[in-house]
Amino acid sequence: MTAPPGLDLDRLAAHLGTAPLTADLIPGGRSNLTYRLTDGTSRWVLRRPPLGHVLATAHDMAREHRVITALAGTAVPVPQTLHLCTDPDVVGAPFYLMREVPGVALRHRDQCPWLTPDKAAALSTRLVDVLADLHAVDPAEVGLGDFGRPDGFLRRQVARWGTQLDASRSRELPGADELRDRLAATVPGSGRAAVVHGDYRLDNVLVTADPTGISAVLDWEMATLGDPLADLGLLRVYWTGLGAADDPITGTVSALPGFASADELVERYARRSGADVSGLGWYTAFAYFKLAVILEGIHYRFTTGKTVGAGFDRIGRLTLPLVRRGLAATAGER
Repeated sequence: MTAPPGLDLDRLAAHLGTAPLTADLIPGGRSNLTYRLTDGTSRWVLRRPPLGHVLATAHDMAREHRVITALAGTAVPVPQTLHLCTDPDVVGAPFYLMREVPGVALRHRDQCPWLTPDKAAALSTRLVDVLADLHAVDPAEVGLGDFGRPDGFLRRQVARWGTQLDASRSRELPGADELRDRLAATVPGSGRAAVVHGDYRLDNVLVTADPTGISAVLDWEMATLGDPLADLGLLRVYWTGLGAADDPITGTVSALPGFASADELVERYARRSGADVSGLGWYTAFAYFKLAVILEGIHYRFTTGKTVGAGFDRIGRLTLPLVRRGLAATAGER
C-alpha cells in the first residue's frame, strides 16, 4: 500500500517499534492532517501539521497533545493519547498518536439516515453541554494553569489573526482590514478565564448513533486559556454558516429537522453555564473574521500545492462572504 502524503510508514514503524504499517488519510479536516494507522493488529490515529506554509504558533502538536491528555478524566470526552514525537525527522513534522474512538464526524446529510428529529434535538443539547463542561474545567486543577495568558486574550486574538491574514494574503480582500480595525477598536472586557477549544463545532466531535451522544471532541490545535464566549460565538457562526443550500462551512447537517436553532444553542449555553451572553455580537463578528482568515490560509496553501485532500478548490470563495457577515455583525445586524 502506498503511504499517503505526509507519512513515511517505514520510518514511522521503526520509530514506534511495530510491524509494517498501513495508513489512510481521514478526510474532512481543513488544517492539520489526520490518519488511521494499523499494523494489522492494533489501530491508532495520528495527527501532524499540514505539508507547507505553516504559520508561526500554528499547528503545535505538543500543545494539542497536552490539552487532550490533561482533559482525560474530566466531563469532556477526549481520545486517549499514546505518544508524542517532536522529532521532525520521523514523518517530516512533529506528530502524536491517540487511540481510535468510535463515532463519526457529521459533515454531510447522507451520513445521517438514523438521525431522527428527537435524536437531532438530543445531539444539539449534548453539543452545547459538552462546551459548557469544558468551560467549567478549572485549568489549574488539570495542570493547564500556564496553558495561556488570559489577560488581554481578546486583544491579542484580534492582533494574532490580523497577522495571520497578512501572512496568507495573496490577493485583494475588500473589507478584511476594515473588519479587523472595527474589532480592535471595540474589544470587550473578559470575565473568568477558561480552557477554550478555539474551533468548536459539530464536525469536530465524534457522534455515536446508539445511543446518540458525543464520544470525543477533536482538533484541539487552537486551544488555550481565554474568554469562553469566543468558543460560543464561533459555534454560532459555524451553526448558521452562510445560508447556502450546500454550505461548505456547516455541511448542512445542522439544518436537518430537530436540530436547535443558533439562538436556542446560545440560550442553552447561558442556562447551563450561567454566563452573560448579552454581548455575544462582538464575539460573533470576531468568529467571522477568524474563520475568514483560517480559510484564506487554506486557500493560500491550496494555490501553492501544499494541501492534501478534496474540496479545497472551493475554500477561497468563502473568505469575502465571511468578511461581509463579520462587518454586518459589528453593525448589530444578524
